[in-house]
Amino acid sequence: MRAAVDTNALYTTRAGVARYVRGLLSGLRTVAAGTSWELDEFAWPVENFGFQQPWRALRTFYRELFWAPCLAPRLLRRNRFDLLHATGVPLFTPPPSVAHVVTVHDIGFLRFPERFRGWHRRMAIEGLRRTRSAQRVICISEFTARELIELAGFPPEQLRVVHNGCTFATTTPPASRPRLALPDTFFLFVGSLEPGKNLSLLRSTYELAQSRRIELPPLVIVGARFEGLAAEGTPPPHWHYLGHLPDPALVWLYQHALALAFPSKYEGFGLPIAEAMSLGCPVLCSPVSSLPEVAGDAALLAPQEPEAYLDALQRLATQPELRLDLSRRGRAQGALFTWERCARETLAVYEEAAPCPS
Repeated sequence: MRAAVDTNALYTTRAGVARYVRGLLSGLRTVAAGTSWELDEFAWPVENFGFQQPWRALRTFYRELFWAPCLAPRLLRRNRFDLLHATGVPLFTPPPSVAHVVTVHDIGFLRFPERFRGWHRRMAIEGLRRTRSAQRVICISEFTARELIELAGFPPEQLRVVHNGCTFATTTPPASRPRLALPDTFFLFVGSLEPGKNLSLLRSTYELAQSRRIELPPLVIVGARFEGLAAEGTPPPHWHYLGHLPDPALVWLYQHALALAFPSKYEGFGLPIAEAMSLGCPVLCSPVSSLPEVAGDAALLAPQEPEAYLDALQRLATQPELRLDLSRRGRAQGALFTWERCARETLAVYEEAAPCPS
C-alpha cells in the first residue's frame, strides 16, 4: 500500500503545521518499517517563505491554483498511490481511486474569522469543504474534534483524535548557549506573532508592572515577526525579539527560561507547551481551547487578564519551589507526546481509510 504524505507545509511555513509534518514523517519512517505501507513525500517542493511581492503571490497561486488541481491528481494516479494524507488544509480532492485522510489542526477561521485575511479564509473554507468527503479526519486534539462537530457539523464517526508528538524528548541533553545577546534571567514566549497568540496581553501585563514599579524579568520572544506587530507601538523595556531560531537555540532557551509565558487565545494543540514541558520548562497559559487538554495538571493556569498574568509571573519569578514542581510535572506530561505514538495511531487511521486487500 502506497501513501502520499502531503509535505507542502515544509515549503510554505515555519509555524506549527511544518513542525507537525516533520515530526510525523520522522515517526512514520520508524513505525512503518516492516508494515505493508510505503510512504512518500508529496508536494511542489519550492520554498515560499519570503514576503517579497509579486514572487510570493505568484508561487502561492501556482501551488494552489495550478499544481494542486491540475498536476497533483495526475501524479497520484501515475504513481499508483492508494491513499493521500493531507497534513493541513487540503488543496485538492484526490481521484476516487485514492483514499483521503485529512489532518485538521483547528478551525479558527470559523471561530475567529476577523483574524484572517480574505484569501486565507476563503481557501480554508474551501479546504474544509474538501475535507467533508475524506474517509477519515484526524484531529490533533479532542478540542478540535468538538469544534468540527459543533461549528462545522462533522459526524463524530468520521473523526479520529491523534495528539501531536513533541520534537524534543524528556531525555534531550542540555544544549550549548547560542551566540545571542541574552539576559541572565528571562521569561520566554514562542509562537508566530499574530494577534491570536495574544502577545498584547503580555504587553499590558508588563505595562501594568511598570506602572506599579514592579520589575519583571525580561521577556525573550521567538517567532517570525509579522509587519503588523509594529503597529502595536514601542515594545516594553527589556523585551528581546529573536525572530525564527534553529532548534538547538530554542532548546537552550527552554532549558534556561524561568517559564514559558503562552497567553494564546486559541490553539488546536499548542506545540510550544508540549516542547517546553518535555524540556523541564515551567509553563504559564490560560484555560482556553486545547491548552488544558495538552497541559494537564502540569501548567500554571491564569485568566487572560493583565492582573492575573502579573500575579502569575511574579510567583514564577520569586518561587523556585513552584518552578521545580511545574518542571517535574511537565516532564511527565511532555513524555506522553511522542511522534512514534502519533505515527502508530496515524497508520491505524490509514488502515481504516484504505484497508489492505485480504
